[in-house]
Amino acid sequence: MAEVITATNSWRDERVGLLDDSVVHDPFSVRRSDYVSPNHHSVESSESVKEQVKEFVKAWAEMMLDLAKGFKDIVEQSLMTEDSFVVQKLGKPCAKVKGRLKFLNDYLPEDRDPAHAWPVIFFVYFLALSVLCLNAGKNNTIRHLKKVQVHPPIATHIMLPDGRHMAYDQHGVPADRARHTIIIPHPMLFSRFTGIPGVKPSILEDYGIRLVTYDLPGFGESDPHPGRNLSSSAFDILHLADAVGVSDKFWVLGYSGAAMHVWASLKHIPQRVAGAAFVGPMINPYEPSMNKEEKHGTWVQWGWKRKFIYFLARRFPSLLSILYQYKFLSGKHGCISDWLSFSMGQKDEALVRGISFQEFWYRNVEESIRKGNIAPFVEESVLLVSDWGFKLADLQMQRKCQNKGFFYWLKSIYNQAECNLTGYLGPIHIWQGMDDQAVPHSMINFVARVLPQATVHRIQNEGHFSFFFFCDECHRQIFSNLFGAPQGALENESGDHLADHVDPASD
Repeated sequence: MAEVITATNSWRDERVGLLDDSVVHDPFSVRRSDYVSPNHHSVESSESVKEQVKEFVKAWAEMMLDLAKGFKDIVEQSLMTEDSFVVQKLGKPCAKVKGRLKFLNDYLPEDRDPAHAWPVIFFVYFLALSVLCLNAGKNNTIRHLKKVQVHPPIATHIMLPDGRHMAYDQHGVPADRARHTIIIPHPMLFSRFTGIPGVKPSILEDYGIRLVTYDLPGFGESDPHPGRNLSSSAFDILHLADAVGVSDKFWVLGYSGAAMHVWASLKHIPQRVAGAAFVGPMINPYEPSMNKEEKHGTWVQWGWKRKFIYFLARRFPSLLSILYQYKFLSGKHGCISDWLSFSMGQKDEALVRGISFQEFWYRNVEESIRKGNIAPFVEESVLLVSDWGFKLADLQMQRKCQNKGFFYWLKSIYNQAECNLTGYLGPIHIWQGMDDQAVPHSMINFVARVLPQATVHRIQNEGHFSFFFFCDECHRQIFSNLFGAPQGALENESGDHLADHVDPASD
């Protein structure tokens, strides 16, 4: 029995000796007498993996840094020497550009070397730009994109003398009961559906008004007219008036960018225009007759987006077509504010968020881009910023007497000199919201200066949309200033009432 105990003790001593000798018996070092939980083992494993990854990334970064330094040395030794071809050809131009851009170093901190700071700035810039482009491509920030609908054609057409077809609509009282006929062109991104947005038939009945709206060339269902100008636009209005049975004078109304077509009608067909009404009218921002203060007040109010569009329209129309193609013909509506090139006041923002305005906007946009041709949009922008062929000062009412030459001098001794009125002789009314962010106040000040006969109505707390869109009180205010107290429509034997989309002329 003693021998068994001794053998057992010797085996235990031998085992202790084996465990103590970790160098010689390393394979058995993992066998420990204490219990180790599986969770503790996994934590140690994950920490070891993190350390390995960290060391790998650190080593990889050091290798890339050494590689970049190597490339830099190769470039400096082979391409940046004075005898190299690159330095001989590009050295002087680069030095010239560097000298002109040297002032930018003043914006850097004093303890920063420009040679190190600018590469970092450009790298961060391009990295941020790449991220923005990727996010824009995925459209992750757009909550909802309304698809552009294609509607069946419903307009009535007339044929113009040059063979083009023009689409138009009529609203209000019939032609034989109308006291006043108003022809209304539309701004860009709108269509013949615009007219006076949201005007009620009862208001048109009270004043006996017949509205005639039409699609500009290339918009909606109207045929395009390449090479068109404001003179041809004025005569399009004249031919439309004749085709729909307006034998006497008619009124014209221009809103926003469509005002240039109304200005043109006052210049080229004044004998047929009874009067003109403007709401937030745009003029050529490059109008040479504007003084320094008016030009500054015009451009300082606009953001970079609007200035850039006008610059492209005036200098690089082909680039503008690319921008419009991407913006207008994407097949989706997106946010209304993204389509506009100006900010909005409080009233305009509240109006744009309304369902009525959005439905009206989407339907007009869908009609205006019906043909899928971007050229008319570019033509409209180019017309606005190009030479109109006349100045607004030409419309000023003036008295000119023929008093030149000896014959007229001799005649004036016995008779009063013959004098004629020149310019546009009819009434001109302009409504301008004082919170209008699209049409600067300096533009209206310029119009009031060169056309003293114009009546300017400055409306407080109104924006570019709020005074003209879906505002019964505003519509009544416009009509009462133009036509006086409401007298109703003319009476006839048949007793016809309101007409909507009535065509007295055949297609």
